[in-house]
Amino acid sequence: MALADVPGPYGGEGGLARRVRLLSLGSVPPPALILLGIISLQVGAGLAKHLFDRLPPSALVLMRLLTSAIVLCFLARTALRTVLRDHSRRSLALAAGFGLSLAMMNLAIYQSFLRIPLGVAVTIEFLGPLAVSIVASRRPRDVLWVLLAGAGVVMLARGGGDLDPVGIAFALLAGVGWAAYILLSAATGQRFSGSTGLALASAVGAAAVLPVGVVSGGAALLDPMLLLVGLGVGVLSSVIPYSLEMEALRRMPARVFGVLMSLEPAVAALVGVALLGEVLTGRQWIAICCVIVACAGATRSGQDPPGADEA
Repeated sequence: MALADVPGPYGGEGGLARRVRLLSLGSVPPPALILLGIISLQVGAGLAKHLFDRLPPSALVLMRLLTSAIVLCFLARTALRTVLRDHSRRSLALAAGFGLSLAMMNLAIYQSFLRIPLGVAVTIEFLGPLAVSIVASRRPRDVLWVLLAGAGVVMLARGGGDLDPVGIAFALLAGVGWAAYILLSAATGQRFSGSTGLALASAVGAAAVLPVGVVSGGAALLDPMLLLVGLGVGVLSSVIPYSLEMEALRRMPARVFGVLMSLEPAVAALVGVALLGEVLTGRQWIAICCVIVACAGATRSGQDPPGADEA
């Protein structure tokens, strides 16, 4: 999951956004940036799944979160020096909760990847942001999107391929984490400037995963080649998508951003086919399309999540 999956205060003129523009991304159309970010994220997930026979999911999550935390804390290093002095305990607790939601979301989805196809896991996980969009909207017609998404998930669960129910449960848990991430992201962004809150949350998330990641990874974490690949997973899954999304959010409405992000389950399914040989049934593809349409429809008809604004 990218670190800026939800539009909001992080789409402003923070230090990271200014640095991104220096890389000449401003000449790339925003939809192309979103698509590139989604592809990078899902390719990173596919590479991570390739490593599951050598590194457990929790160890790879640790590598991913450590990579993003190091990069974000470096970029926000000046502001972070004054965080404890300038912010209340409540604000710091909010950022910590944001970080814990980030850790839960990543741990759960990687455990889901271990058990079910990439595209199926990401599709089920999308129920989290869909729920937030519908609750924020409260329009009667959004019941249709709920029914469509529910039908899609039922088709996935009963569409053949003997899906592991534990994998489905982890994907649902990741969706809960994503929903919490969205709400806490907006609230944290209102209290911290630029990417400071996200950097702090990333550090908390990495620290939360550190014990289980080290214990499960063991001596494999000392393998230079595995560390290098793990670093690549972190860059592909977090740093690149986050940077591209930040630049896109600067130049497009948040609601349009949300509609484009609805393509993520389809991209995940295609990456699963290309990198992992996870061929889905026709019924599963139809189910994925149902969830994509539901997410896009709810995003277009709903309001932005609390605290979110136009980029």
